[in-house]
Amino acid sequence: MTMAVAEALAGPENEEAEIDIRHFVRRGPDGTCSLDAVVAGIHCGSCVNRIESALRTQPGVISARANLTSRQLALTWYEGQADAARLLARIEKLGFHAVPLAAERPAVDEQARLLLRTMAVAGFATTNIMMISVAVWSGLVTDMGLSTRVFMHWVSALIALPAVVYAVRPFLASAWSALRARQVNMDVPITLGVLLTTAISLQETLSGGDYVYYDAAVSLLFVLLVGRYLDRVARGRAQSAAEQLVVLQGVVGHVIGPDGAIAAVPARQLVAGMRIRVAPGDRLPADGEVERGESDLDMALVTGETTPVSVRAGAMVLAGTINRTGTLTVRVRAAGEDTTVAEMRRLMGLAEQGRARFVRIADRAARLYAPMVHGLALATFLFWVFVMGMAWQPALVIAVSVLIVTCPCALGLAVPVAQVVAAGALFQRGVLIKAADGLERLAAVDTVVFDKTGTLTTGAMTLESTTASADQIQLAATLAAHSRHPLCRALTRHAPPSRMDLSVKETPGQGLATELAGETLRLGRREWCGVTEAGAASGPELWFRQGQQEPVGFFFQDTLRVDSATVIAALQRAGLAIELLSGDREDVVRAVARGAGILRWEAGVTPAGKVARLNAMAANGHRVLMVGDGLNDAPALATAHASLSPATAADISQAAADAVFQGALLRPVLETIEVARATQRRVRENFAMAAIYNAAAIPLAMAGMVTPLIAALFMAASSLAVTVNALRLRRARRVRA
Repeated sequence: MTMAVAEALAGPENEEAEIDIRHFVRRGPDGTCSLDAVVAGIHCGSCVNRIESALRTQPGVISARANLTSRQLALTWYEGQADAARLLARIEKLGFHAVPLAAERPAVDEQARLLLRTMAVAGFATTNIMMISVAVWSGLVTDMGLSTRVFMHWVSALIALPAVVYAVRPFLASAWSALRARQVNMDVPITLGVLLTTAISLQETLSGGDYVYYDAAVSLLFVLLVGRYLDRVARGRAQSAAEQLVVLQGVVGHVIGPDGAIAAVPARQLVAGMRIRVAPGDRLPADGEVERGESDLDMALVTGETTPVSVRAGAMVLAGTINRTGTLTVRVRAAGEDTTVAEMRRLMGLAEQGRARFVRIADRAARLYAPMVHGLALATFLFWVFVMGMAWQPALVIAVSVLIVTCPCALGLAVPVAQVVAAGALFQRGVLIKAADGLERLAAVDTVVFDKTGTLTTGAMTLESTTASADQIQLAATLAAHSRHPLCRALTRHAPPSRMDLSVKETPGQGLATELAGETLRLGRREWCGVTEAGAASGPELWFRQGQQEPVGFFFQDTLRVDSATVIAALQRAGLAIELLSGDREDVVRAVARGAGILRWEAGVTPAGKVARLNAMAANGHRVLMVGDGLNDAPALATAHASLSPATAADISQAAADAVFQGALLRPVLETIEVARATQRRVRENFAMAAIYNAAAIPLAMAGMVTPLIAALFMAASSLAVTVNALRLRRARRVRA
């Protein structure tokens, strides 16, 4: 390396790359750092094992988990003990290329182009060598004499040798990097097979032998490259929801400067406090609050809801949503890796990369691959040479077939590709899977227990009636604007507050109070406002008192989700038992249960009572899915076999559930269970296909009944079969309310 090159690498451009990497590192309050990256060059389970093993031995690294299907890496380390750039450099030394997930990934595109170029060269060489081989196989060349046969062999060699040297590069580079790291991956036996077949053919050509295998070597490369490219395309269709979310952040923000000038700024450079202009048709580049304008937002890609949502000044908006109608001025509240979309991507990535039970089984089997495949190939070669007395050349060809056909790709892909496709299918329905084994446990449930408020009901209170006058409503709404209580929010939605400046004090659990024109204004519980009459309302209520005047009431109603009855009936038809546990009053719970079609319900249940009930059902052998508010029902969610929580996008990271669903409908509960069950069926089918493939192909290859070319076809077909089978999850039917 020249001094000029060294200085260039150490110059500002390299420092800028270092800064870019640090931009994608997230720092936790406990002194940990984490990074999500995409790793190009992952082909099999042994690749995953090499990367994880190498990173886990680095000082300060807490965890490293790579995903075979999406080629994503989740990395966590202690701040100060490890460095993101050094960890990525460690991956580079293994022969892989890693970049932050949210960054552009030119290396991945270059790999696809390399596969296409090498596939074209191998295909061209295959067609030409086959024309020569047909003449040799048919006996025409033999009739012409030895010199003609040798000449045809040399012509084949002149075509095959350059083609092999060029087309073997994707496999050779991967195999060499693995061997340098004292590891073995699936490309090692593939490379050995191709090079040994070519070497045998060249030796036969030099010695004037009767048989060469140039057509087999080049055809083998062509088939392997076609299979790898098709596998890449299939995995691209199974692209994870976490990776799809990166696209939602890859936009430009139009920042409004202090002088009113608008400048286009990349989304990753936005910071909280900036004001941005969002025109109709633009995608929001950050989370923020609308300062000016009214519009309809398409939130389908974020929440799964297809109906546009109207927003105006004061509304919170999320990165990734599309502005459909009016122009908005938005104050940025969170940008880059702090946005809700980034949090969703991280949660989905953790679920896809987690080690569920079936993943652990597949990982253990894949780790046995290297010693098993090389041992079988060596045993096959020794058997045919020393036991059967076969010449070393044909025995070596049989061993090569064993090397190629014994591939763990189908087994390694069986689980992760199904998980990734299922997570993507659920994300399109507004469901985010958070737990690594969440789908596995959701598929096993036989009972569903619902909470009431915010779960079966919308949780968005509406003012049903009031005894207040217009002036009293205005004053009460002005007080309510100083609280985030759901009933106060409902009141301000019904009557916009005035702009008067009040000093309001909130007493937790009681209400709000202030002084106005020598009078005390109170809004809150009936006792707080001095209501002396007995009785209780049939629903939530607020009371308002102005000075010595008689208190007036505001009575609210929490409505059922519009599809509650339909979804409950569908769950019962699916063989699931349904219960409702609520801490609310008996008359309210009875009405909700009747409206939703739930026969078994219980009112006045405390959080501890819910936990006790779930434990009792578990003791009786039931596997319970708890569907409840992610904050209020955290103990019950943690106790249940599986848990599902309705949440706004802002609450996703706080919810204690295995999965979170968004939107105003209840149907994601049913769809989540159906997709989870279908996923387990696909996983078992994939395991069965992988087992049948190995049980049939390995004995045939060892018996000499499978050529290297047929072995390559088998290997590619097995990987494609499990991937295509998993892609069927994308066609899971949508439930209609």
